[in-house]
Amino acid sequence: MKKKINLILAVSITAYTLFFCGLVLAETGYAVHYSNKFQGKKTANGEIFDQNGLTAAHKKFPYGTQVKVTNLENDRSVTVKINDRMRTRNRNVIDVTRRAAEELGFVKSGRARVSLEVVNQQ
Repeated sequence: MKKKINLILAVSITAYTLFFCGLVLAETGYAVHYSNKFQGKKTANGEIFDQNGLTAAHKKFPYGTQVKVTNLENDRSVTVKINDRMRTRNRNVIDVTRRAAEELGFVKSGRARVSLEVVNQQ
């Protein structure tokens, strides 16, 4: 019984910390893919942007975080690494590379409703 109470307490403290520190582990919204004009330029973390890579920009997730992106319209998923920042006023939840958009099936439409799930946080 004591172990169960300790586990519940630990989960509660973790949830409280994540909520009040702004660390979101799952999110839903719209994804778009980067413009080709960024090809070869530096991202916010200093890496060179490559449309053929599986990387993305997010408002808050730390650089290096692995995020599973699922297209809610066709259930296709891909895991991307966060290496860039989005403007906080941007209404989308994530910007992905062209390759990630291809795997998610929304290159032609340019935008898709997606869910994000943190797989591994740095």
